[in-house]
Amino acid sequence: MTLYLWLKALHIIFVVTWFAGLFYLPRLFIYHTSATDPISNARFQTMEGKLYRVIMNPSMIGALVMGIWLFAESWQAYSGQIWIWVKVALVIVLIGYHHYCLRILKAFAEDQQLHSEKFLRIFNELPAVVLILAVILVVVKPF
Repeated sequence: MTLYLWLKALHIIFVVTWFAGLFYLPRLFIYHTSATDPISNARFQTMEGKLYRVIMNPSMIGALVMGIWLFAESWQAYSGQIWIWVKVALVIVLIGYHHYCLRILKAFAEDQQLHSEKFLRIFNELPAVVLILAVILVVVKPF
């Protein structure tokens, strides 16, 4: 039981840090769209790159490893419940979102802007929606 609790604690820590990046990186993209001078562009590219590589990637990997480990440890209890599979689908959506952020980051690094500020403002809200749904699924277990 002790290992399970440590895994759960680490999973929550990694999820929190991953979401911090998922919330902040798209906000940086929004600010980056307004940058017009080379110094600001370079600053945003540096901030975005470091956030993605140093915070988001390790956090995503840690959250996934701990989550899969937890799921494996609790396979008998959870595998037959629908809510866990909906949560897994939400995690897959987040992984896709994470990688799409990389595409936007690379475009900015090449001085290209893939999307409007309006698009990025809407895009910025997706992790919050996924977080709300995931927390409800894990805590309430509605089905």
